[in-house]
Amino acid sequence: MPDPTSFPTSLLTLALSRPREAIVRARSMLATRLPAGEASIARQAAGIALRETGEVNAGLRHLRAALRLARAAGDPDRETDVLASLGATLGRAGRATAGLAALNEAVDRAGTSATRGRALLRRADVLIVLGRHDEALEDLRGAVTRLRRAGDDVWEARSRAYRGFVLLTLGDVRRADADFAVAEELYERSGQEFEYAQAVNNRGLVAFARGDLPAALSYLDEASHRYDQLGTLEPSVHIDRCWVLLAAGLARDAVLEADRAAERIAAYGGQATKRAELLFVAARAALAAGDLTSAGERAEQARRLFGHQHREWWAARAELVAAEARYAAGDTSAALLRRSERLAARLTDLRAAEASSAHLLAGRLALHRRRSEQAEHHLARAANSRRSGPPLARSAAWLAQALRTEARGQVRATLAACARGLDALDEHRMALGATELRAHATAHGAELARLAQRDALRRGGPRRLLAWSERWRATLLAVPPVRPPDDEALVAELAALRDVVRRLDQVRTGTVAVRGGDPDRSQTLALERERRRLETAVRSRILRTRGRVEQQDRFDLVQLRESLGDHRLVELVDIDGQLHAVIVTDGPDAGQLRRHLVGPIRDAEREVELARFRLRQLAHDRPSARAGGSLEQIGGRLEAALLGPVASRLGDDPLVIVPPGRLHAVPWALLPSLAERPVSVAPSAATWLRARRLPPPAGHRIALVYGPDLGSGGAEVPQLAQRYPDATILGGGTATAERVLAALDGAWLAHVAAHGTFRSDSPLFSALRLDDGPLTVHDFERLGRAPYRLVLSSCESGVAQPVGADELLGLITGLVPLGAAGILASVVPVNDPAAVPLMLDLHAALDAGADLPAALVRARATISDDPVTVATALSFVSLGV
Repeated sequence: MPDPTSFPTSLLTLALSRPREAIVRARSMLATRLPAGEASIARQAAGIALRETGEVNAGLRHLRAALRLARAAGDPDRETDVLASLGATLGRAGRATAGLAALNEAVDRAGTSATRGRALLRRADVLIVLGRHDEALEDLRGAVTRLRRAGDDVWEARSRAYRGFVLLTLGDVRRADADFAVAEELYERSGQEFEYAQAVNNRGLVAFARGDLPAALSYLDEASHRYDQLGTLEPSVHIDRCWVLLAAGLARDAVLEADRAAERIAAYGGQATKRAELLFVAARAALAAGDLTSAGERAEQARRLFGHQHREWWAARAELVAAEARYAAGDTSAALLRRSERLAARLTDLRAAEASSAHLLAGRLALHRRRSEQAEHHLARAANSRRSGPPLARSAAWLAQALRTEARGQVRATLAACARGLDALDEHRMALGATELRAHATAHGAELARLAQRDALRRGGPRRLLAWSERWRATLLAVPPVRPPDDEALVAELAALRDVVRRLDQVRTGTVAVRGGDPDRSQTLALERERRRLETAVRSRILRTRGRVEQQDRFDLVQLRESLGDHRLVELVDIDGQLHAVIVTDGPDAGQLRRHLVGPIRDAEREVELARFRLRQLAHDRPSARAGGSLEQIGGRLEAALLGPVASRLGDDPLVIVPPGRLHAVPWALLPSLAERPVSVAPSAATWLRARRLPPPAGHRIALVYGPDLGSGGAEVPQLAQRYPDATILGGGTATAERVLAALDGAWLAHVAAHGTFRSDSPLFSALRLDDGPLTVHDFERLGRAPYRLVLSSCESGVAQPVGADELLGLITGLVPLGAAGILASVVPVNDPAAVPLMLDLHAALDAGADLPAALVRARATISDDPVTVATALSFVSLGV
């Protein structure tokens, strides 16, 4: 029996199931002498398949030939069907006027109900591209009815998929999901592989609309994999992924995704409409990433392209991004206000979701120009959706309400709106399981938190300022990370990554034999590619982790004071570039918190970088370069920039310092007023309070670990083993990831001497180097409980990347939510041999009953005055208790 897919009629089905295969078969058939009607089918199938693989111009040539052949065959239904395919493809190529003209003719000429249904569907496709969603919906209703009655499963599925997309765009998520579900079932039953991949893609859009970003990423990853298997380019999956990444706060990832997809489309000669849409989403991502110049340029390019393609709905949305970029760059002109008002009205008429954003922009500009009636009108419109819809949309609406009530002078209402907006964002954050997503998502609430902080500052209330600063600071550390459900696959990928990095290090350092005695470039490049592939796989798997709702402790000032005892707490707050300090005590003056203005945060950042640079020089015995003066001079300037007038008001008590994320890597012992007192550093007061009240593990299990290639050879570990005879000791080949994690899990005290790497490009791949490769933050998140106290004696293990509103990502932040009460780490790369005596004295103090901050002070007091040793000792900080 002959293969049914060898006949031309079946090629039309194959073209949207396995496009690459359809192209090969069509070309094979066209190489033979076919009757005009069959040749028309083969040409049409080739044209559709080429369109789906991104080769739109080649597809148009085949479709025009198919139309000529259909006319030669004298088959009106055949001619109508090809005319509809040609019109749809012209629309995808950005030639909407010509496409609609062909489709209108096809609809009018359709002889049968099924033929008319297919023509209506294709016309709806072009109407969707143009943003004319109401008209598209009307066509699709007719198409679904006709094709269902005709018993055409494949075309009914297509009609439902398109109708679902329009319904989703118009905000009807429930009905959209119902259409997508039926389409998916029909595609699977019919064996339409490409369109089944599109159905999976559509389920991702529904998950996104419901605010379930991990599920959306899972669906989009699956759809992308299916497209790749079929050898097709589907730009929509990249565009959709960009929007999900943006909602997750990963703006730079969204820019890269859009740029990579645009390069692929350019290489394939793909659809002009999709190139414009990628430019648009890249503009939105650049705006979110703070790249205002790029955002404005891309938005204007997209607007012009949409204009040429007669796509008013899209052009208006792109123009809004350009206007928002100008506002973010400081433009508050009357001209921009007028433009924003026109855009708000236009987007409202077009039923675009961005209408609220346009009203918010117009409201902001009207406030700046003191046009209270205009501001009230626009902000009220933007605030309409604050009680319904997805959490992100609600939070933006609550921001509009906060600005509106602030303009009226209604303080309580403003703070209530800020609180409700942050509550909505808590709902959004907790739906995310990945640590990285939770951290970046806080950026959406930065302005709400700043509004409340500014109010506290205006009214001179340090208690309010402290409470609102704590409300949106270091929220990442409030709950443990959520593990991916398929932990075994993640463990396998992390193990493979360790092996690749270990082999890459061996090749680079020449510790393995390679051809000719020199590192083989091809081998190095191959290992680099595999490392990048595995990191992408691990990150993608973790980003898909579903969140869970967990109880978060709210900041409680009374409990904080009760726990401070003889400590003082200083919380540093950055408000509009100025650093403020709030002092909290539990002494005789505890009845009143005090706030002090310190100075510009930029000055503090500059002095911190200079201090870290100087410590690096000295720790590695390069004292000749005396940049910035002596350590005493640098410490004095550092104190003035970080504490200002507060330094003279701290007494001699132990100190807890809570800096903003931008100032987390400070060598606090350099400050003259802090040199001889115990200092504990915490990302938030709430984090320190939790650490203070955290019960230690039942047993006193101790782990001592040293990694390879240390300058000291891990010399402190054998001596510490004498102090702790029952400790688990790993090193010299036994310090492998699984053994180390087992030893650290739930330990009372752990000491790890291992080289570390901090990855500013991807902080959760920051790692400690063990015998079998790097132990990353992702590995640490597999612990059931982090060590109660952890000493990290090498490299810059205390450095993290500031992200989101006021979050940190790095080695330390992966351990705090898992129960690490106290961590000792360095903020610059330290000298391994010089750290050995400091570590031995530190453990002597710990063994005598001191906590980590006090033990560090005692250890520093015993060191020699050798510059290398001094710099090494000053580079360590104590986090927690």
